[in-house]
Amino acid sequence: MEPFIRVDQFQFIKKQTQHLINGYASVNDRKVLNALKSTVYDKVLNLFKSLEPEQKQLVDHVIEVENTAGAEDLLNSLKPYVIPFKNVSEQTLKKLFPKVKKLKLPVLTELDLKELTYLGWNDKATNKKYIIAIQPKGFIGLEGSFTPSSKKGICTLCSGHSQVGLFMSETKGAIQGTYTRRGNYICQDSMKCNDTLTSLEKLNGFIELLKGKS
Repeated sequence: MEPFIRVDQFQFIKKQTQHLINGYASVNDRKVLNALKSTVYDKVLNLFKSLEPEQKQLVDHVIEVENTAGAEDLLNSLKPYVIPFKNVSEQTLKKLFPKVKKLKLPVLTELDLKELTYLGWNDKATNKKYIIAIQPKGFIGLEGSFTPSSKKGICTLCSGHSQVGLFMSETKGAIQGTYTRRGNYICQDSMKCNDTLTSLEKLNGFIELLKGKS
């Protein structure tokens, strides 16, 4: 069976298993627990437009989760079917950021590509942040200034409450010689952001904002 679960979908399922664990740890009413299981099951199934019988059989086990051990068993059974982030070659990197010299990627061999919805890293020497995401037409690269905040805030990408910073990207304006700056607050730590990101909606919206499409 080929991988069929996006990373953000896997993170969503992981979050739902935690809801089940919390429910079983705090509630004794069987009707309430059954309602919780039903709600979680529907939410997980709604992640997918359609599932083959083998795929559905695998996902259906979410309804059996009652504790941490059960959640780990489920997630371990699903992990092989998570679609990994694509490898980024040096040539691709040059095309994504043609004006940036001596730009180095994080060491991809040290990352679990099945835990990345997007690839992001900070260049503290230049106070910049770089993001690589996958769109229908392929990779897209986002480059912007990054100013860490001294306070925690809500990340625009994952909606998590974390250490954030202001990411600002500059694009050419409608009039020659003018530029428009757009951005918002996002997680300082992109790996933690990926762990919390459970939907592509806000990531795609952020990309559209920076590209001047919204």
